[in-house]
Amino acid sequence: MPVRKIYMDYNATTPLKDEVRAAMIKDFDVYGNASSMHTAGRLAHARVEEARQALGALIGGPPQGIIFTSGGSESNNTVFQTMRRLASGPDGSPLPGGKTEFITTAVEHPCVLNSAKYLASLGFKVTFLPVDEYGKVKMDAFKAALSEKTLFVSVMMANNEIGTIQDIGEIAALAHEKGAWLHTDAVQAVGKIPVNVEDLGVDYLTMSAHKIYGPKGIGALYVRQGAPLFPLIHGGHQEDGFRAGTYNNIGILGLGTAAVLAKAGLDSYGIEMRRLRSRLRDGFMENIPNIKVNGHERDVLPNTLNVSFPGAEGESILLTLDLAGVEVSTGSACASGSLEPSHVLLAIGVGPELAHGSIRFSLGWGVTEEDIDYVIETLPPIIARFRAMSTVSSEIPVKAS
Repeated sequence: MPVRKIYMDYNATTPLKDEVRAAMIKDFDVYGNASSMHTAGRLAHARVEEARQALGALIGGPPQGIIFTSGGSESNNTVFQTMRRLASGPDGSPLPGGKTEFITTAVEHPCVLNSAKYLASLGFKVTFLPVDEYGKVKMDAFKAALSEKTLFVSVMMANNEIGTIQDIGEIAALAHEKGAWLHTDAVQAVGKIPVNVEDLGVDYLTMSAHKIYGPKGIGALYVRQGAPLFPLIHGGHQEDGFRAGTYNNIGILGLGTAAVLAKAGLDSYGIEMRRLRSRLRDGFMENIPNIKVNGHERDVLPNTLNVSFPGAEGESILLTLDLAGVEVSTGSACASGSLEPSHVLLAIGVGPELAHGSIRFSLGWGVTEEDIDYVIETLPPIIARFRAMSTVSSEIPVKAS
C-alpha cells in the first residue's frame, strides 16, 4: 500500500470543499419544491436565486442570464441543438440560402466535438479549426472559414488536457462581425482564471460545479440577453421554460457556494497554482532527460502541466504512479476508456507514439510543496525503468520542416 496519497487530477474533478459540503448538508432540511408557492417552496426558491446571483458575480454577468443544467455536456448540447434548429428547414435539412455554417476547433471537449460531428452528418458545413503547436487557434484559418453564412462559432476557453487558453475576446469580435453567435466551453476556465462575459463579448458560456470544488451533476449555461435558446429538455416552467425538471436544490446550492468561494479565492489560487506548477515543471526538466512540455508557455491554466515522456507508455506511468500513491491522468477523463491517442496532442503535432507517453498533472487546493517534491523524486526512476525496457526511442522526435 502506498505511504501517501497525492491527487493531481483536478481537471477531471475536484473534491468538495468543506464549506460546500457543510452548506449542502444544511440544505437537506430545505425540502420544499422550489416551484411551489408555500413557505417551504419559497425558501427553496430563494436558495436557488442566491446561487444564481453568485454565479453571475463569478463570471461578471447578470444573474438572469444563468440557466441551471445537469453539467457541461447538457449545457453545450443545449446550445448546439438550438443552433441546429435555427439552421434547419421544415424537414430538418440545412435551410436553403440561410446561415447554416458552423465553426469549432480540433481540440474541443468530446461533447462539443461529437455535437459538431452530428451536425456534419446531417449535411451542415462544419469547420474544425486547426491549432498551432501550442494549442492556439490558427487565426488565419479562422478568418478564412468565417463567411456571411456562418451561424455559430464554438471555441473552448481553456483546454482540459494541455491547459492552453484561447483569445476568446478576439474570436468573439470576429464572429460577431459576420453576424455569428459565439459560444465558449469555459468549464476548465471558470474559477481558475478571471472570466468576465461582458469583457469577452460571448453569447453563451458553459460552467460546471465539479471543476470548482462543487458537486457533480450540476452546471450552468450563461445566455446573453437576446441570444436565441430552445430547451433541450421539455416539460415544466422551470428556468423560464428553458430547462424543465424539478430543481436540484442541493446541487444548485453547492454550485452557488463553490462560486462564492472561487470568486473570493481567485487571486490566491492563481498565485499558488502557478508556483506549484513551476516547481513541478522545473523539477521534471532538471531530473528527467528528453521530455516535452505540451501547451502554451504563457497562456496556460495555472494548475495544468501536460508532459510527454518519449520511450515510456502513458498508461504504465499512470498505474505505477498510482501504486506509489500519486493519481494523475493520461488526458481527458471523458476519453479515459479509449485506446486512441489524445486528439488534442495529435492536433498540436505530437505524434501518436509520443502522445501515448503523455501525462497530465492537474493541481488544486490540497496539493502541497511536499507533494510536488515527492512526485519529482518518485517519477524519474519510473521513467528510467520503462525506458530501459522499451524498444522505442526515448529521444524527442524532430518535426519535419
